[in-house]
Amino acid sequence: MFTSQTSSFQDSIDVEERDDYESEEIAGYSQKIQLNCYYTIYLYQGTSLTLIDSSLPSEAEPELRTYISRRLSKGALLGGMGNIATVELSIPEQAVGCYCCLLEQERSPEQPDADGNGYVICFMGGSEKGLNLFRLELDKYVQGLHSSLQTPELQNLETEVRPYLSRWYEESVMHIYRVVQLVQSNISFLLHAALSHTHVEVTNSDEKTKADVSRFIKAASLQGLSQQDTTTASLCKAISEDTLSDLIIDCSTSPPKLSNTVSNRFCDDWIQAFLNAAERCNPFLLRQILENFKLKAIQDMNSLKRFVRQAEMSHYALFRCCQFLQGCGNGDVLLQNARAEHSDLPEACSIITVLEEFLREQSQAQA
Repeated sequence: MFTSQTSSFQDSIDVEERDDYESEEIAGYSQKIQLNCYYTIYLYQGTSLTLIDSSLPSEAEPELRTYISRRLSKGALLGGMGNIATVELSIPEQAVGCYCCLLEQERSPEQPDADGNGYVICFMGGSEKGLNLFRLELDKYVQGLHSSLQTPELQNLETEVRPYLSRWYEESVMHIYRVVQLVQSNISFLLHAALSHTHVEVTNSDEKTKADVSRFIKAASLQGLSQQDTTTASLCKAISEDTLSDLIIDCSTSPPKLSNTVSNRFCDDWIQAFLNAAERCNPFLLRQILENFKLKAIQDMNSLKRFVRQAEMSHYALFRCCQFLQGCGNGDVLLQNARAEHSDLPEACSIITVLEEFLREQSQAQA
């Protein structure tokens, strides 16, 4: 049992040794943070595309326009929903990941038949697989441009639209990298906070750093993935009623000082994977590692739920629960989630109480 469990865990944290990000991404990240990234914005009216602005080389833009026109004619671009694919353009990378989104104009009484008109926003950089990891961030970033596109004839192109488009990679992709660079090996405390729903407060820093940390915690959290919304709300309420202290990140010093830190063996085991990817300056690999971290935590939660159900009928299953919690290194978080999820099941709560006592005894024995 422990052999297979350890093997599965090692596979999940060793993604950088076997994933094709090694060939697709690492070459562009060996000594620099930024890769070549581009943007383009078109006005879309009826069936025609009119170029408004682009950072692509002049020979590459018509190639992109042909590609976008073909996608639009096939109905492959839906309003407000990003589409990601690989495009071949006359740029140094030749083949590059391309995110495209159609922002439709709001219909007005003067133009009741303006359906489909709007702007097509394109972001290019990295690979298709890499951009897919940040689809939600890219969708949200494009939506943030909506109000700026209401100005007649885009008179704010140079002052608002162009600067906003040129920051897409920095704002939508690099935040996880910046957080790992900020806290380094202390990343395990943030991972534990995300799993345990502990509030994280950043002090003595600029708003960008606070936003980066908040987005990292949200990206590492399992809310909406492992439990139903009602259960998640119950969990958050249960946590807030406990006497847990906020994790404080004080950025008045470099490196920052962290207080009220809590971690466990499970979170500590992921530190090196994050540091290795950050050293390679590869934000796509960092995001994949974060997703693997969450997947492993969800798998362990599901295993514990299965063991708890079995333990209600079998003392041997209860023994297996204890073995599992001792081996996974994430027992405190798993039991915390399990107690909230089974709060209306007395028998399951009794099992969880026994398991919590077991972990306390193990902790005291090791101390």
